[in-house]
Amino acid sequence: MDGKGFFAHETAVIDEGCRIGNGTKIWHFSHIMSGAVVGEDCNIGQNVVVSPDVVLGRNVKVQNNVSIYTGVICEDDVFLGPSMVFTNVINPRSHVPRKHEFRQTIVRRGASIGANATVVCGNEIGEYAMIGAGAVVTHSIKPYALVVGNPARQTGWVSAYGHKLKFNKENKAICPETGTVYELRDGNVYEIE
Repeated sequence: MDGKGFFAHETAVIDEGCRIGNGTKIWHFSHIMSGAVVGEDCNIGQNVVVSPDVVLGRNVKVQNNVSIYTGVICEDDVFLGPSMVFTNVINPRSHVPRKHEFRQTIVRRGASIGANATVVCGNEIGEYAMIGAGAVVTHSIKPYALVVGNPARQTGWVSAYGHKLKFNKENKAICPETGTVYELRDGNVYEIE
């Protein structure tokens, strides 16, 4: 199916009442539910569910087998790795209705979440943070942080291009790909312009 400036594979289900930006591609067996907002130039892989009221910014890449539940907001340029998981209720029970208890999760611009990672609801992933494959995120993550493990622990810092940063005595580091300088100050990383 091709329409309104986006492409959807014939097996994709696109509900009435969602918004999909120009240039977006939606692949096999994916479902975009009513009330969802998908920005321009996104790529939605196979077997992906985008639930009501989810917001995906521009150029979000969602790999295969990802469910994005109500309460999740992904800003521009976010990468969601294969089979990663979001939750939206902190203590789910089949016999207890808790739709009024959904907790918001925000993934800031440029962040990447690796394959099979789990992000527990109510947390914020900072801009350009990198969540390693299989990590379990149980707390908010700082911008540019590199986290791995279960529970996820910070092991370093990365540049906006995803390279591990090595800080010198002056707490400065240079991205080897772009030459951009970063500064570590008061436990946070800042890009120096």
